Amino acid sequence: MRIHYLLFAVLLLFLMPVPGEGGLISAVQRYFCRVRGGRCAALSCLPRETQIGRCSLKGRKCCRTKK
Repeated sequence: MRIHYLLFAVLLLFLMPVPGEGGLISAVQRYFCRVRGGRCAALSCLPRETQIGRCSLKGRKCCRTKK
């Protein structure tokens, strides 16, 4: 039974984001961007696109073509 506590602690260590990276959170944001039909842009969206969200905590934008 005590092994469950150890496994839980190890699982938490692997899921914690690295400072400045936001690994799990950024991955979820990128996934939802693609689900909504967008793409992740490093600096800004193209002129024929509109921003529909963010892809990471560092400021990457989720862009989709205008309808």
